[in-house]
Amino acid sequence: MKVTAQLYGQFLVSSQVNYTGTYLAEHLEGLTHDNVRYFLKTSHFTPRQLWQQVRPQVVLSARGYVLFDDTVLDKHHSRRIELVRRQYSGNAHGIIAGIGLVTCVYVNPETDQFWLIDYRLFAPATEGKTKLDHVAERLTQLVPRGISYRTVLMDSWYATTALFKWLLAAGKTFYCPLKSNRLVDDSGGQQPYQPVSCLSWSAAEVEVGKILKVKGMPKDCKLKLFRVLVSPHRTDYLLPNEVEPLNTAAAEHESSVRWTIEQFHRELKQLTGVQACQCRLARSQRNHSALAMRAWTRLKQAAYQTQKTVYQLKQGFLDAYMRHELMQPTLAFA
Repeated sequence: MKVTAQLYGQFLVSSQVNYTGTYLAEHLEGLTHDNVRYFLKTSHFTPRQLWQQVRPQVVLSARGYVLFDDTVLDKHHSRRIELVRRQYSGNAHGIIAGIGLVTCVYVNPETDQFWLIDYRLFAPATEGKTKLDHVAERLTQLVPRGISYRTVLMDSWYATTALFKWLLAAGKTFYCPLKSNRLVDDSGGQQPYQPVSCLSWSAAEVEVGKILKVKGMPKDCKLKLFRVLVSPHRTDYLLPNEVEPLNTAAAEHESSVRWTIEQFHRELKQLTGVQACQCRLARSQRNHSALAMRAWTRLKQAAYQTQKTVYQLKQGFLDAYMRHELMQPTLAFA
């Protein structure tokens, strides 16, 4: 039997806990693990194919959001997988062995739906590109693809002056958290730049934000910074490039859309086995990841159509099995 993209993708959609090639081969007569491994080694699936699949599903909005973030596909048990490198994982709160994944998600605030529209596996050793390079490339592709959006949301890792300037020139809005050591000036040039964490805040400024200049930005570019008290032990700093948020609560609410991409990462990892492939070749890892993301896209499409969560949808595959086992058990309790 020959392994195809349709067969492998269906396996990722249907399987509940085991996503290995061995498990797939065990459930189809005439199929071996070597067939699966050969398919992953010789195929060539790309992010463009994902876009071709998702393009008919995306409902665009002039108020749309584009979200960028990265995550790490955990491969801490691996030793010889080509794309694996030691890097920081926010999920693990430490350095782990894994494959970096940079993703781009589109959110329609009017329908409250979102779609994965682009991604890249992060392989600086072979491609010579940083995460920022990948984000810049994804941004330049949005207009040619006809994607209308208003606001870009991203993590503090991407809060560079180069990206800020690009978004300002493009007439786009951004909301971005700043790291506490980012240099700013709230004195109108009367004092030297200082880290964000060293700023003094009046009660009024905590409520409505303060106008300042970020080091490296043009002289006439003044932005509003908001101080967000997350907990007694944590303070975040949020920087939008518009004056529309009248207070900190409004800015925080607008920026909260960014967590949608974290939801996507969680669903992708828990429901498609995107981290499960143990093939050593980079091409095999790329192909498995590409089909896993297309599997998530199909699950999400069906979830929207049935008005269920992707978890309810996938767990529902077992409903018929459970009914059968309760009425006609394969192994009787007594």
